[in-house]
Parts: sequence; structure tokens; C-alpha cells
Amino acid sequence: MSSDVPNSFRTVIGLEVHVQLLTKSKLFCDCSTEFGCPSNSSTCPVCIGMPGVLPVMNRKAFELALRAALALNCQISKYTKWDRKNYYYPDLPKAYQISQYDLPFSNEGWLEIETDDQKRNIGIIRAHLEEDAGKSMHDETGRGGDSRVDLNRAGTPLLEIVSKPEISSPEEAKAYLDELRLLLREIGVSDCEMQEGSLRCDANVNIHIPLAGGGYAATPIVEIKNLNSFRAVERATRYETIRQFEQFQKDGKKIGEIPKATAGWDDPRGVTVVQRRKEEAADYRYFPEPDLVPVQVTQSMIEDARVSMGELPANARQRLQAEKGLSNYDSRVITGQGRLFQSYFEQVANLSGDPKAACNWTTNSVLAWLNERNASVDQFPIEPHRLSGLIKEIQKTGLNMQRSREVFSRMLESGGDAISVMAELGFQVVADSAQIAELIRKGIATNPKAVADFKKGKTKAADAIKGFVMRETKGMANTEVVSQILLEELAKV
Repeated sequence: MSSDVPNSFRTVIGLEVHVQLLTKSKLFCDCSTEFGCPSNSSTCPVCIGMPGVLPVMNRKAFELALRAALALNCQISKYTKWDRKNYYYPDLPKAYQISQYDLPFSNEGWLEIETDDQKRNIGIIRAHLEEDAGKSMHDETGRGGDSRVDLNRAGTPLLEIVSKPEISSPEEAKAYLDELRLLLREIGVSDCEMQEGSLRCDANVNIHIPLAGGGYAATPIVEIKNLNSFRAVERATRYETIRQFEQFQKDGKKIGEIPKATAGWDDPRGVTVVQRRKEEAADYRYFPEPDLVPVQVTQSMIEDARVSMGELPANARQRLQAEKGLSNYDSRVITGQGRLFQSYFEQVANLSGDPKAACNWTTNSVLAWLNERNASVDQFPIEPHRLSGLIKEIQKTGLNMQRSREVFSRMLESGGDAISVMAELGFQVVADSAQIAELIRKGIATNPKAVADFKKGKTKAADAIKGFVMRETKGMANTEVVSQILLEELAKV
């Protein structure tokens, strides 16, 4: 398969994302949504579709969905209803799904993404509520074992977020998902754990081919399923784009005769496999759900949802750049770790008075410790006031980075503050100008070649003299003072 598509051909991607809402019970009954329960243990007559039962809407689920829609800049409908989406699969015992069709509670939103320092908005067609189906489990050994059905997920509340077909590359698709997951986690709507099924994604892909007389021809849309990671979304959309381009090269004249299709993603092989014709809305025979009353959204409900969101990640990034002077990259790293980590950084920055140093320590040393242990920042043993104390001592004494890291490591172990740990380690910084000048003069005298090379314009040669001073002081000389006096003394030679 070729590795690229001509730049004149436009890739068009739309994503359908299903996220499980953070409720304790299902959308229309009291069954638990806890992950990992024994198969078919979280079920009742409502979620397995027994005759004569009546669903009752989970108010918390609607409130969370409303919060998400507002965070995605969606317009909120004041009146919304439920619909039955009819189809049969073994893991859908009612043979219909309660969803929303022509009157979703929100539509016409957008999400800002960033790739290669380019920002743009991806439109969102709609975000609507629906219940999940169960899970079919098949024998993957090829020995002909029975398939089983687990209905624990049946009735779990889902928010389906449908993007407009405005994503133009696999990289943008991944950036969209990264930003969406961060947003939904931070506002407390979903944990977005793909391995637990609380975030799932289908990708609709086709390419637009420019025509000689103007306009374009479009390949049939292929909906890709079985995407179990953001990396899989990126790989699958790239593969499918190339596959459609090669199919167009072979069957370009028949492109209008090829129907839309649904494909599965085979991750080990790295290929999409077309499975069936893609369903249209008419195939689902939607009609209003007779057992549920419509929902009227009041202004007070909208205002309560706005207040509950807190600061959104995009707004936090802008604020950190404006208030703390952080780069776009640093602000994205900090906000990308969640609100607890962001709060930790801001406390260190405020207490130390040095946001850049606070950023360096938190995004390097602190984050490395957390990642090694798969821990959250509230488990980190150095409190913000102690880390800010270390930064202040570095500012005051000029302690070099190697020694600073040693102090940091000891602070992790002992629970002491920076001053006591430096005293315990015997770290007394040499900052006396006269003492450092004398050592530099000795270094100049014992390194004539370095001095000669420096005079010829090789500025790195001065490092030999710096090294002499650091060895003589056991690494405790103030590096800024050393650099300043060294230039002064070399100018005299």
C-alpha cells in the first residue's frame, strides 16, 4: 500500500464519541454502573427489557450531560424528547435502544484543538443522551466455543458527541480526542477510561477528490469501529484514507455506485476490514419513546450546570500563560495532568515567587516521581510549601542543579525542609567573591591551553576553568558568581 495521498485530495474525518457518565446507577433504573462486577449481576427487569416495566430517567445523568454540552459550547434546547432506535443484536434484549433523534437536548457546538501550534475549532453537530447495550463475548480461539452475553452495561448512561466532518488529518483526530478527554475528565462528567469501555470512538472517513472543471468527487464514507485507543484512531484513519485513495485509482469511474460501509479495525494487522453496508436513519425506524415524558430545560438548570463546570482546561492554559508567564507547551503539560496537579503547581509558584522554576520542578522531578509509581499528586510526599522552600534556597544560595537534586531526593526520604537537609548534607554554598576570584586565578594559571583557546574565540574552553573551581569547592560554588568573575579575570589575561 502506498504511504501518502496527494495534497490536492482532502481527507474528511468525523468522529462519533460515546462517553459513559459518572453516575452510580443506570440511565433508566437503579442498577449499579460499577465496573468489573460478575457477569449479568447488575441487571433488573428494566434494563433487560422485561414486559410491562417502565423506565425512569436518571436526573444526575441529565445534569452531567448538560454540563458537558455547555463545556462544548453547544446550544441547549429548552425542550427535548426520547426516541426508540430499533435494531436487533444479542446484547440488546429490548431490540431497541432509548436514544434521541430529531430533538436532541444540545447541538451546534465546537471544541478548540491544537496541532503544530495551530489552533482551530472543530464543529460539533450534537451531543445527546442514550443508553448503552450489553457486551457480546466470543470464543477467539477458533475452537467453536459458545458466545456469551453480559448485560451489565445494558442501560448504562452514555453521552454521544458527534463532530462535524471537519477533521482533516489523523493527527487532528487524535488531538480532538485528547482535548475532549481532558475536558470531560476535568469537569467531572466521565473518567474516559477506554480500557473499561467508558470512552469509545467510531470514525467516519472519506476523501474529496478535486475535479478538473471545479468542485470535487467524494469517496463513500466508511465508518470504522473497534477503535480501542487514540493511537488506533490515528492509525486506522490514516490507513483508511490511503485505502480509499487506492480504490479510487482503480475504480474512480464507479465511485458513485459504491455504498457507504461499516468496517472493523484489525489492530494487530493494522488494516480496516469492510464488514457490511452502513445503516441510515431510516433503517432504525425511530419513533418517540412512549414510556418517557419529554424534558424541559430551564434557565436555572443551565446556570447550575455552568457553575458546576469550574475552570475549563483551555481557559486555565490561557490564564497560566498570562499570569505566570508560562509557554504554551508548559501550560499544556500542567493542565494536562488534571486540576490537582495544576493546583499543586500554582501553590508552589505563588509561594516561591518563581513560576518558571516551579514549572520546571513540577513537570520534571515531581511528575517523574508520580509516573514511576502511577500515583496522584495528593500522594506526593513533598508539600507545596517545602518545594517552594527549596526553590527559594536555590535562588538565595545559587546551589547548582546537581546538588539541588540531591537535596530534593533527601527531602523525599526524610520529610525535612530544604534548609535542614542542606545542613545535614553539608551543602554550604561558596558565594564569597574574593574566595572565588582566587580560585579562578589558580585555575587560569594551571590551564594555559584553555586560556589560549578562549582568546582564539573558543568560548567553551572556559569550562575547563569552571570545572577546576567546582572541583576545588566540591561543587558548592555559586555558578552565576563563578561565570561573572571568570569573564572578568580572563579579560585581564
